Amino acid sequence: MYHQTKTEHTLHTMDKKFKFEAISKFSNESYGKNRLTEYKTDHFIKFGEYNDFPHELIRMFNNSAIHNTCIYAVTDAIVGEGLTSNMDEVLAVANREGDSWNDLFKGVAKDYKVFGGFALEIIWSKDRKNIAEVYHIDYSYLRAKEKDYRGRIPGYYISDEWHDKYRYGVNTSLDDLPFLPVFNPQKANEESKQIYVFNPYRPGMRYYPLPDYVGGLRAIEIDIEATNFHVNNLKNGLAPSLAITTFTNADDDQRSDIEAMLRLQYAGTSNAGNLVYMDVDSPENAPIITPINTNGADGYYTTINEMVMQHILTAHRITSPEILGIMTPGKLGGKDEVANAYLLFLNTVIKPFQQNILDVFDCLLSINYEDITVGVKQQKLFDDGELHDEVVTGTDAEEGADTELETEIQKADIDAGGVIEETTDNPLD
Repeated sequence: MYHQTKTEHTLHTMDKKFKFEAISKFSNESYGKNRLTEYKTDHFIKFGEYNDFPHELIRMFNNSAIHNTCIYAVTDAIVGEGLTSNMDEVLAVANREGDSWNDLFKGVAKDYKVFGGFALEIIWSKDRKNIAEVYHIDYSYLRAKEKDYRGRIPGYYISDEWHDKYRYGVNTSLDDLPFLPVFNPQKANEESKQIYVFNPYRPGMRYYPLPDYVGGLRAIEIDIEATNFHVNNLKNGLAPSLAITTFTNADDDQRSDIEAMLRLQYAGTSNAGNLVYMDVDSPENAPIITPINTNGADGYYTTINEMVMQHILTAHRITSPEILGIMTPGKLGGKDEVANAYLLFLNTVIKPFQQNILDVFDCLLSINYEDITVGVKQQKLFDDGELHDEVVTGTDAEEGADTELETEIQKADIDAGGVIEETTDNPLD
């Protein structure tokens, strides 16, 4: 990923020749651009120069503590207390493998947050009138087929080996990979299996979505690299913090043995505070131990830690770190302040995620059950410091498709002093 180039210059003097090498700086600008680019191949559309952008998102998720905490906080809030419906028994089974709709909901919520989209495999019944099974598909497994002349994606190839086998897309065969056409009930007769892909519009992206935190990717990289810097400093505590010069006139093997002995005896965090003891035959042969002052990089990374955390929180639209359990040094967060921040977090970040997912679930389930409405139950902390139950539903339910759930919504909004927002959007219209 990190590309550097070297240039060489030679200086000639009277009888000597000096060679200088310059290593160019790494530029994050081209790195970020290449990661987010969609590349057309003969077979599929690569996501990123090396077809590995989803894997990069997974790597960041697993290696940045702040970013990881933000994603878990958002996905846990999206899932809440789980799905509820006016036909609760329908939610118990989504497919023959035993997954419930709540299981699908958890997987979809995590993919939506990490990748910016999600995918569901739809299997039609034998008569093609109903949906027989629904499965969650890991969004990182998908690669799109080129759009047709109408500008529509025909379908998606599915594999968990894109990063290894198909990263370059040159002379690669996709014959053995599953291919699912996009969800279209009108084509159910000829396509028994289809894939519903939630891919919200993003300027500049034609095939794949981007996560909502994409503006904070560089800050997440800094967090990962700063942690790696400190880990390596601790693991290699002996060098380069000390320079030891000996006068034994040792050969290469002897020098290697001495270095190995010193590292074994004193390097690493486990040996911090140990006594350094050396025995030599005369004072003239005593080694010279010279401390090497650091270049201040460790202090630099400590200084930018607060800035990095703020950038990551901003990318995730989290206005207050207190709602994640992250305390700000020197700041006393009042109960009202935390409650207001949490309400803002739920209304501006979590609720849109929930409604987009619920709209899809409503539309899929309504193919089999005409009057079904699905919602998410969750406890909501209001500005009076009390917890109240709330049911968030898709847009159809808020129009009055289900009076029981609507009553619960109205009651919760009245308790909160809020109003009911109405919209008529339908994701499958």
